[in-house]
Amino acid sequence: MGLSLDGLSSGLNTTELIKSLMQVEAIPQNILKNKVKSTQTMVSALQALNTKVSDLATLTKKLSKPDSLQLFTTSSSSDGVKAIAVAGASPGSLDVTVTKLAQSQIHVSEAVTEWPDSSFIIKAADGTKSVIIANSNSLDDVIKAVNASDSGVKAVKVATGDGTTFRVQFSGTETGSKNAFSLTNTDGSAFTVAKSDGTEAPLMSVIRTAQDAELTLWSGTGAEQTVTSSNNTFKSLLPGVDITVSKTSTEAATVAVERDTEATSKIAADLVNSLNDLFKFIATNSAVTSGVGGATSAMIFTGDSTARDVKQRIMDAVIMPIDGKSPSEIGISITKDGKLEFNAEKFAKVLADNPARIESVMHTITARVSDVATKLSDKYDGAITTRIKGQESMVSRLDTQILDWDRRLSTREATLKRTYSALEVQLSRLNSQQSYMASQLSALNGGGQNS
Repeated sequence: MGLSLDGLSSGLNTTELIKSLMQVEAIPQNILKNKVKSTQTMVSALQALNTKVSDLATLTKKLSKPDSLQLFTTSSSSDGVKAIAVAGASPGSLDVTVTKLAQSQIHVSEAVTEWPDSSFIIKAADGTKSVIIANSNSLDDVIKAVNASDSGVKAVKVATGDGTTFRVQFSGTETGSKNAFSLTNTDGSAFTVAKSDGTEAPLMSVIRTAQDAELTLWSGTGAEQTVTSSNNTFKSLLPGVDITVSKTSTEAATVAVERDTEATSKIAADLVNSLNDLFKFIATNSAVTSGVGGATSAMIFTGDSTARDVKQRIMDAVIMPIDGKSPSEIGISITKDGKLEFNAEKFAKVLADNPARIESVMHTITARVSDVATKLSDKYDGAITTRIKGQESMVSRLDTQILDWDRRLSTREATLKRTYSALEVQLSRLNSQQSYMASQLSALNGGGQNS
């Protein structure tokens, strides 16, 4: 740490003088620093804009799919019948009577201490045979072998209460008649168990047979028809409608499918809100405000061509005519202050009268917006991305110039310190010479007086 002795000879405050000179010298560097700060602010604003445009691209890409507006509600007059609308649904209704529920097959053995054999066969309804080979004929080994097989059957032992015997339950893992099964010895014979009177009786009992779920359509009419399903769900019984049943009934249940007008309107409203959110962000950051004395201040996007281009291209994608007609016909219009407006009543009316027109217009708008927004926000060559990269490159160049100025200013400050230090030394020498000469002159003058 250096020792500073200001103005010992000159009387000058050299530290403050050098500091003032360096502040003047640093003006070009400060201009560069301010430029870096404003450029970084622009980068942050552009990144926020890019995020909003990218989110809009994602939203509109999803909405531009053909089934995005295929929204329907379902109802049923019975709590034992439930309908779910999926892609491809259309309005309609149907009366169904649930006559059977799907169920899996269950076999239960008599009380045993061990299985008759360690090897046996589980035969599926289609004739497929699964050979079960257990490590022994103990119940635990047999159950383990069954559960590890791909026979579609699971086993469990149930205590009978006497502490020594168990009954074994074999259950199909899937419902439906095609998942029925039987158990036999490896030679195809049925399992038997010896009775106390010396006769043989079947070892296994079927306590529940595998069956399909069954619906009767148009019950009691000449068009009556029965449909079945291996499980309790009937896929696409109506176009795009799955029906799931949970209990039987002798009464018909009415299943109805209607277009979900509220949900469809919400999609359109949310799209308009998302677009307005983007436009508001651009407008807020492009505003010019007046201050005291008529002074004005501009926001970061004021006069920026990129932000202006983003708004114009996306707005055009929304409001340009479709098949020669304005989107305002379905309730999407632009106001005089440059915002989008959604008329829910008008939209609902067109949806009720001509749903195909709503779908066509919405799909066209979202496809156009998705295309524009994707091109603007593409992470490689999007217009906004390219602008961000350019601004970041500028910051990098400015930072390099600022570092150069740091070295230049450091050198200049060192030069000033050496210069003023040399000045003080020179002045000190001159002062010393002056004092010496003054003392000599004084001595001479004193000597002349004495003589």
